[in-house]
Amino acid sequence: MTRKTFAFAAAPAALLFVLPAFAQDGEPAAEPVRHDAATFHMTTSFGMASSAGFAFSPDDSRLLISSDETGVFNAYAVDPATGDRTAQTHSDTNATFAISYFPADDRVLVTADSGGNEISHIFVRDTDGELYDITPGEEVRAQFLGWSADGNDIWLMTNERDQTAMDIYAYDTVSFESSFVFQNDDALQIGDVSRDGRWVALVRNRTSADSDILLLDLQSGETEPRVITEHEGNIAHGVYTFTPDSSALVYATDEHGEFNQAWTYDLESGDTAPLIEADWDVSFVTYSPSGQYRVSGINADARTEVSIIDTQTGEALALPDLPAGDIGSTRFSRDESSIAFLIDSATSPSNVHVVSLASQDHAQLTNALNPAISEDEMVDAQVVRFESFDGLEIPGILYRPHEASADNPVPALVWVHGGPGGQSRIGYSATIQHLVNHGYAVYAANNRGSSGYGKTFFHMDDRRHGEEDLRDIVAAGDWLREQDWVDADRVGVIGGSYGGFMTAAALTFHPDAFEVGINIFGVTNWERTLASIPPWWESFREALYDEMGDPATDSERHHAISPLFHADQITKPLLVIQGANDPRVLQVESDELVAAVEANGVPVEYVLFPDEGHGFRRRDNRITASEAYVDFLDEYLRGETSAD
Repeated sequence: MTRKTFAFAAAPAALLFVLPAFAQDGEPAAEPVRHDAATFHMTTSFGMASSAGFAFSPDDSRLLISSDETGVFNAYAVDPATGDRTAQTHSDTNATFAISYFPADDRVLVTADSGGNEISHIFVRDTDGELYDITPGEEVRAQFLGWSADGNDIWLMTNERDQTAMDIYAYDTVSFESSFVFQNDDALQIGDVSRDGRWVALVRNRTSADSDILLLDLQSGETEPRVITEHEGNIAHGVYTFTPDSSALVYATDEHGEFNQAWTYDLESGDTAPLIEADWDVSFVTYSPSGQYRVSGINADARTEVSIIDTQTGEALALPDLPAGDIGSTRFSRDESSIAFLIDSATSPSNVHVVSLASQDHAQLTNALNPAISEDEMVDAQVVRFESFDGLEIPGILYRPHEASADNPVPALVWVHGGPGGQSRIGYSATIQHLVNHGYAVYAANNRGSSGYGKTFFHMDDRRHGEEDLRDIVAAGDWLREQDWVDADRVGVIGGSYGGFMTAAALTFHPDAFEVGINIFGVTNWERTLASIPPWWESFREALYDEMGDPATDSERHHAISPLFHADQITKPLLVIQGANDPRVLQVESDELVAAVEANGVPVEYVLFPDEGHGFRRRDNRITASEAYVDFLDEYLRGETSAD
């Protein structure tokens, strides 16, 4: 068969056509308008400055955000009164993200890597608009931690001493000269630094189910961090933040049940106490600048429930009626008189909102959705569960096309998230909405091993990846076929990263389960992938090996579950998407799989982006990929050849 390979393709011109449709009661429905991928991707993605930094300028007159309105992410200053945006950076190649205003002036910190290689540098944007790389070095990777209490130092972690370990440095805000704060000889995961600069919280990940928090008092002369979470058995711990007064560490633990709770550790006495207990995982805990307000999020069945508590009264902060969706990235102004945040839903991309706490006045500062399409044309998401092959209940997110009915069954896709251990959640996805708009139902299955549903569920696939979790994906396809509004002869599978592996594995080891597969930068050779992980993964290498298996001892199983070594079993059409700069799933993974499937005489298409890494940050590439998905599905799943 003919192999189609694209090194890069510009986004195609708009393509609109209509198909007949029926309402769910069997009556004719309005014909859906089919939009091209650009219509969905020509939304604007917005992001807030870091929660560890200052999102508002010193005088609270501007709000720092990231936006890809030009097609490439850059930093912008937003007037919270008018919504007017002023670009702070002007990259047309590498995605550049806002980090923080400086504590006392209008300079800005931003971060960018090179072509998606994940080797991020920290840049200072001076008031004259010039950018200065303060963490130079071809292999130097840097991340922002916060500001010193006096505002004279930037706390950064970099791997300039050792590629496998992130050390902590203090960078002077005038000279940008750096000094050692902590030398991370054991390659521990750095959690946080207290605002007073005294305490460093670190995490040692022994396994994916067992980890400890270590604490180092920088003012005591200690040279070795000490464990503060001594325990027996498997208990996972993590770091949320220090309290603003630097009196306590707020940390995560699953010691007391299935889910992560937020607890506090008193830094002087060592006493611990529960802070937030819920029937779901506590996702995050942050504080306002003074500490008067505590913001927390609960991962409640693939949605985020946010609480803002006045720490002095214990009362929830009153907010006006807001648009439907999940609140995220809450940031307080310096004087704490107002808050800014994002609201995201399945039918609307994230928009920036601001609320005055005194007056309750609310303003939406951005309009992310492309005006060429309305929210009514989008499909809302539903949480739907089904019983897998062994009776285990599997949750997932369902997107059903408006025209789907028993009289008009539609083709469908099982969407597999990344990870391992990721979770499909409710929120806007231009790719999914484009697929659904073109008449493809999408069910994003959270197979066993997914996060968000308790530690028992999360660890069900440890050292069994590509086995029961893969059978959950096959069972999701079976469940779709049972729905009277799904065309049982047209069900495919799609996924990225670990989900790409699951897609390739489904076509390899369950060759009759799906009609087609779309593998987006998926692992195909676990032997090579686990032996070539980036050096900056050293802090959780042991935990990764515990979950996936150590290449030194588990190579036989890795060989057995790797699609590449069994690709002669693939008989269904396959589309492969890859970024050439991907440091996690190397391009050779996709190259070899495509060649192997081609040798079978099976239709295989390949889209390679020379300027992307693990995930596509450039809008034009995301558009090209989305059009490739629909064109491939129209030809090989629906059985139609799309117009040029």
